[in-house]
Amino acid sequence: MPGPALSKRVAAEAVGTALLLAGVVGSGIMGDRLAGGNVAIALLANSIATGALLVALILAFGPISGAHLNPVVTLTAAFDRSVGRREAIFYVGAQVFGAYAGVACADLMFSEPIFAVSQHVRSGAPQFASEVVASFGLVSVIASGVRFDPRSVAFAVGAYIAAAYWFTASTSFANPAVALARAATDTFAGIRPSDVPSFVAAQLLGGAAAAVFWRWLGGDRR
Repeated sequence: MPGPALSKRVAAEAVGTALLLAGVVGSGIMGDRLAGGNVAIALLANSIATGALLVALILAFGPISGAHLNPVVTLTAAFDRSVGRREAIFYVGAQVFGAYAGVACADLMFSEPIFAVSQHVRSGAPQFASEVVASFGLVSVIASGVRFDPRSVAFAVGAYIAAAYWFTASTSFANPAVALARAATDTFAGIRPSDVPSFVAAQLLGGAAAAVFWRWLGGDRR
């Protein structure tokens, strides 16, 4: 039985990514406002909300598009030949568009400027290394789940990202669309635009390393 049309899969990627960014930025704003200056509490709220939301979004959109919601995931899927090049291009475009739409939605809901240049500095070697590790781990979790237990992927990804918020210095963006769009909000979840290129480079490096590692590691898909 043929799957959903490409237009529907692309729409699912756009809407799913928009909801993801609305959740990441919105929970960051809410956590920051309610924490009274306690950054740890704000980050805890942000990480729990993001992890839970990822589970819900992957369960909702996975049957339509695979719920990549992330250019790194799409590019590694193209490397693995589970999606075609044309499909990958459309997916990445939809993810970036959806990410900006989600940021605008979150800022609107919390009476923030719909788009504003972030002043949140996230630079240096520790941040770069963190994004390499975060992206390598994310792609590894997905690759293992897809091969051995597809039903677990949503929960594994949500749990991994919630944890990676805390064990990486960068708070685990692990997603180029997220990095680009979060530069457009001057709130708790923002990132200074000049820091985005190094984040994206690190994410692509980590994702590529994981894709090569899992191709070497092998393991038959079920």
